[in-house]
Amino acid sequence: MGRRREDGAEHRPNGTPPPRPRRRPTIQDLARAAGTSPSTASRALSGNGYVGADVRARVLEAAERIGYVPDINARTLRNRRSRAVGVLISDLRNPFYANLAAGIEQRLRSAGYHVIVVNNDGEQDAEAEGARTFLAVRVSAAIITPVSDRAVRMLMDDGVPVVQADRMVDGLTTDGVLVDNVQGARRITDHLIELGHTRIALLIDETDWTTGAGRLAGYRAALRDAGLPVDPGLIVPTRFQPDTARAAVTALLERRPDVTALFAANNRLAEGAFQALQEGGHRMPEDVSLVAFDDVPWMSMVSPGITTVDQHTDDLGRACAQLVVDRIAGAPAGQTTVRYIQPSIVVRASTAPPRTTTAASVRPDPGPATAAPTA
Repeated sequence: MGRRREDGAEHRPNGTPPPRPRRRPTIQDLARAAGTSPSTASRALSGNGYVGADVRARVLEAAERIGYVPDINARTLRNRRSRAVGVLISDLRNPFYANLAAGIEQRLRSAGYHVIVVNNDGEQDAEAEGARTFLAVRVSAAIITPVSDRAVRMLMDDGVPVVQADRMVDGLTTDGVLVDNVQGARRITDHLIELGHTRIALLIDETDWTTGAGRLAGYRAALRDAGLPVDPGLIVPTRFQPDTARAAVTALLERRPDVTALFAANNRLAEGAFQALQEGGHRMPEDVSLVAFDDVPWMSMVSPGITTVDQHTDDLGRACAQLVVDRIAGAPAGQTTVRYIQPSIVVRASTAPPRTTTAASVRPDPGPATAAPTA
């Protein structure tokens, strides 16, 4: 038996050649081991075509025993497409995208598909490279949180069904699953208004996509419906990083000390806003109430817990995967589907009436909300 030297190189005494890898079992080997024909063994593994339950169990047991692994490359060449679905995600370090990918993978795995996840860090070139990878392995379909239209067009031009998730590119007709951003932003802003807040700032990183545009629209609609002015000075643009959001909130509160509530348009901006309030000595919710769009784990773990819009991200992912399954199964070409996930409000301890408003004068919060215990 070979020993490993301290420098990491493997030492083989007397120049013994390394062992030759064993031959991979073929479908013919599996058929002999299971006592079936190769075509029956193939159907039992793929799930395509009828095979009795006892035969399927026998084939699966034999595959485990002899170490048989299907040759995906050979199957792909025969069928033009693989049983793989590509998933292009903007930032797997962000809990939102990680949960989205988990929901997608769960549903596709149960339907017998493999998932290839590519993280593009929100960069267009990396997204296009991910699309090229999907084309190279001949994925059956792709799910994308698009950064631009490049990757979507590349896949569509090759006939690959595409589902756009969370946001959609204008002018491209594909299936999609979106959160009702307008309704979610409207309801969380209504929550603050019903508590008595009239000077509510919105911290937002983009308004070009359906996500940011919808959240801005919902914020504005809630203010208008309540008879409050939409103050451009309270709409604070920033970049999609906690550090820049923290600086933006610090500058806002120095410029506008009359602000009593802050709405962060996503979880990354909320992280920066929370840090800015703590570092600036602003008490939550006594001095400033804080709400956010997108409920992620840390929001229930800090003190005070953050009142937020729950996007039901796992449901979003599963809905994307179901559209893929339906499309591959033969949904009519040319008829695209866009589904909306309805968000809900999770009320925690970061919101309360403003310091100049008594609790007795506060109107009740309309609409359902999910109460959550303080962390």
